[in-house]
Amino acid sequence: MKKSIEIGNLVLKNNILMAPMSGVSDLPFRMIVNKFSPGLVFSEMIASRALIEQNKKTIRMLKKNTKEILAIQIAGCDPQIMANAAMICENEGADILDINMGCPVKKVTNGYAGSALMKNEDLAIRILESVKKSIKIPLTLKMRTGWDENSRNAPKLARIAEKIGVSLITIHGRTRCQMYRGSSDWNFIKRVKNSVNIPVIANGDVKNVEDAQNILKISKADGIMIGRGSYGKPWIFNQILDSFEDNKKQIKINLKELILEHFNLNIEHYGNEIGVKNFRKHLGWYSKKLNNSNMFRAKVNSVEDKDEIEKCIKTFF
Repeated sequence: MKKSIEIGNLVLKNNILMAPMSGVSDLPFRMIVNKFSPGLVFSEMIASRALIEQNKKTIRMLKKNTKEILAIQIAGCDPQIMANAAMICENEGADILDINMGCPVKKVTNGYAGSALMKNEDLAIRILESVKKSIKIPLTLKMRTGWDENSRNAPKLARIAEKIGVSLITIHGRTRCQMYRGSSDWNFIKRVKNSVNIPVIANGDVKNVEDAQNILKISKADGIMIGRGSYGKPWIFNQILDSFEDNKKQIKINLKELILEHFNLNIEHYGNEIGVKNFRKHLGWYSKKLNNSNMFRAKVNSVEDKDEIEKCIKTFF
């Protein structure tokens, strides 16, 4: 079930990808995830307008670890602004440019970006064409099955995207109106897979090895994208790869050392104040289901000193 995937002129080492996740898939998290052999990791979703306005916080999102293939995802609803943002990404070292047509949150869709583009096919097409013409690196697309149950137009948009020159498509198996409720429809992803000749990646509800095997079996997709399933367990990519290779050997993880490494990368990237606040969610995920995790989370959520947080990590884990 493990296989390499071609995206334009790039060949990925395997077909287990990490999703673009706002506030999560930043450089520190990508560096940690890359220790566990994913085929590709995506940046956070980056707002195209903020990028061309050179917003400092947004520009920091483009920072690249020299060892990674950098796939940057951008969002927006203006074809020219999206094209200009794509060129900035390419100039800053992006290897792949991904367009977001899947984000369901109101802040994005109210601005007619993200999954709202699936309601406006003409605009979606103009954005794809404009971005494709503006860059030389491979272009990919992430979307949902449609806006709602009555307009699941992902197969149609996938065919159009392929004609425009998109190299790979990822489908999250829910409509926008579902948000994250219900279940990801892996069977519908198969309809998209059957519509195109380019690689299709299945996304949604992959939380463990069994899910990974089942989503590939049902969707017939070329690979898997994992998002929320990696919260607090970046080693999930290695676990899935081992299962595909029938490797019964359990990967050994020194959780305390891994978390400390992640924490220090976070501080280095953001500075002490933002780095501490930003890392609290990760500590919540890492500690979930462990004994006394509620007390630990209450403690770290009230502490603002970097050294004190480090002490809490060493004591708890």
